[in-house]
Amino acid sequence: MRPTEQLKAEHEGIKLMLMVLGKILAKSENINQEHFVKILEFLKIFVDKCHHGKEEDLLFPAMEKAGVPNEGGPIGVMLMEHVQGRGYIKGMSDAFDKLKKDRKALIAIVENGNNYIELLNQHIEKENNILFAMADKVLSKETQDELEEGFEKLEVERIGLGKHEEFHGLLHQFKETYLK
Repeated sequence: MRPTEQLKAEHEGIKLMLMVLGKILAKSENINQEHFVKILEFLKIFVDKCHHGKEEDLLFPAMEKAGVPNEGGPIGVMLMEHVQGRGYIKGMSDAFDKLKKDRKALIAIVENGNNYIELLNQHIEKENNILFAMADKVLSKETQDELEEGFEKLEVERIGLGKHEEFHGLLHQFKETYLK
C-alpha cells in the first residue's frame, strides 16, 4: 500500500470520529464525559502524534526534497492547518477541564469542536484530492517504500504497539453507539 493510500485510509477513521464528535456536540448538555476523554485522546494521539506526525516528519520533507515547495505552497497550508487544529483541540481540552466547575465551559467545547470538525473535513479533502496526488506524481517508488517503512516505525514509537488496533475498536464502538 502506497503511503498516500495509508494516509487516506486513516482519514476515513478520522472522519468517522469527527462524525461522532459532531453528534456529541449536538447534544452537549448530556455529554458522556468518559467518551469525550477517549475522543480527545484519539485526536491528540492518533490524529496529531501519529497521522500528522507521518505527514510532517516524513511525507512533507520527502515531497520538498522532490521539489514541492513548502513556503507559499500546499505543504505550508497543510502545516498551518495542523497548527490551527492543535489550537482547537487545546481549546476543547482546556474547556473540558473546567467543565466540572463551570457549565459555561460547554460553550467553548462546542465552539472549538465544531471549528475543528469543519477545519479537518476541509483539510482532509485538500490532502486526499490535491496534496496526495502531487505526492504520488513526484515521489519515486524507492522513496515511497522508505516512507512506508518510516510510517510503521513512527507509529510504534509515537503510539506504541497495539494502540492503533485499540483506536479501531474505539471507532467501531462509537460508530455503533452514536451513528446508528
